[in-house]
Amino acid sequence: MSIVQAHARASRSRALAGAAVLVGLAAVLAGCSSNTSSPTPSASGTSASAPAAGTTLQIAVIPKGSTHSYWESIHAGAVKAQEELATKGTNVKILWNGPAREDDRTAQIQIVQTFVSQGVSAIVLAPLDEQALAHPVNDAVAQKIPVVVIDSPLNSTAPVSTVATDNEKGGELGGAELIKDLGGKGNVLMVRYQQGSASTEAREAGFLAAVAKAPGIKIVSDDQFAGATVDTAFKTSQNVLSRFGSQVNGIFCPNESSTLGMLLAVKDANLTGKVKVIGFDTSDKLDQALQTGAVQGLVAQDPVKMGYLGVMTAVDAIQGKPVQKSIDTGVNMITPANMNTPAMQALMHPPLSQYLK
Repeated sequence: MSIVQAHARASRSRALAGAAVLVGLAAVLAGCSSNTSSPTPSASGTSASAPAAGTTLQIAVIPKGSTHSYWESIHAGAVKAQEELATKGTNVKILWNGPAREDDRTAQIQIVQTFVSQGVSAIVLAPLDEQALAHPVNDAVAQKIPVVVIDSPLNSTAPVSTVATDNEKGGELGGAELIKDLGGKGNVLMVRYQQGSASTEAREAGFLAAVAKAPGIKIVSDDQFAGATVDTAFKTSQNVLSRFGSQVNGIFCPNESSTLGMLLAVKDANLTGKVKVIGFDTSDKLDQALQTGAVQGLVAQDPVKMGYLGVMTAVDAIQGKPVQKSIDTGVNMITPANMNTPAMQALMHPPLSQYLK
């Protein structure tokens, strides 16, 4: 055999081997293509695989804080959803964690980031600050973790849904009740909660809009912040009352802690029963204040319903079901005239022990 013939035979052998490799590779690729399922679009618009049958969904529920009765009711609602879903064959585990104080933005951001790193199935979040929590929520959604916002809106389009009270309407209800209690005339003050809290800012705006319609009402102070605790609210309220207590006829407070702090200051200034107080939210102490006449009305949310719908909406999003972008959980005005009705009693005394054992 000549050198040329040997070279030609070697070239044909290499060509045949190469063709065989290409055929084999094509078969492998075809097999992989036929065995890989396409990702399922989630309600958030991102792609996420549907959970396997029998999977326990890890739902992180993150409140603004852990010291107020309001958040216990949110927790009870989340557990209620967990138990109801179990009866329908969907296993859910609620992971409850929030900052101790409602002004600790850094702690809440870290909690969100920790749950994201753990790869939870979804997050239900009551953001402390509409701006500061936007970035960690955007990161969570970018990693295919649906986020449902509850209680207070977020400055982001990333959450699949916002489940909350119509807070502006709640403030309007408070303003209308105070106008009625004062007979349409008098000096009024309002303490604010804290900057960055979108829910309470909406309540404050609603209240001011309502009383602006009453020509006989004059606002003497509306620029003082109560802060995140009853103690800080008490100190702020003492300072405001030391300036305006002798001339004020009515007071509005936008949340549980600011209302409790103000009532302590009103008592300290010997003004209980002499000024009309409208508060926001319910608790054992606030309910007692309503019964004794220390407060004339409480704007009541439904936190149990909020926690419940927050979790149910998150599960729907995980399963690729359509969800509403905004869900209103309702708001009511509780007064001595209606406080003993079944509907108002249910808001004042939610069955926490049934779910938080």
